[in-house]
Amino acid sequence: MQNKYRHLFTAILLLCIGLQGCKETAIVDVNLPIDNRSWSYASKVRIPVIIEDPGKAYNLYLNLRHTSDYKYANIFVLIHQSATGYETKTERKEFKLAYPDGEWLGSGAGNFYSYQLLFREGYRFPAKGTYIIEIEQNMRDNPLPEVTDVGLRVEPVEEN
Repeated sequence: MQNKYRHLFTAILLLCIGLQGCKETAIVDVNLPIDNRSWSYASKVRIPVIIEDPGKAYNLYLNLRHTSDYKYANIFVLIHQSATGYETKTERKEFKLAYPDGEWLGSGAGNFYSYQLLFREGYRFPAKGTYIIEIEQNMRDNPLPEVTDVGLRVEPVEEN
């Protein structure tokens, strides 16, 4: 019986140590649901990003979730960045979502697949302030079916 409690204590101790090592560093990690799993051109996902330290480098990720009925192996998006006093910057990105054999690259749970897709690595915002990142689907289908959530993650790059 005492051995049982020792294993339980060890498991709880390891869990606590593991959780202490996990620290959330993202300044933004937002996912917004897409109405009726149908993402239209007009439904841009708009997320504010507040930058306090423009000297830091950041990694920016597209968060995406779709069902297994999504019919493409990729997705094209337009990413718009705007801020007061700056010209809007737009870039078109393609992200691979499946292997050539059709197996999804994202992590799956039931009928859903999730991705965090890096689109800017080590990016430095030009100044302190609030930036608006808008994500717009740029596929031929409008609306684009079976996309359930779209979002953004912005995390500072760990400097050694």
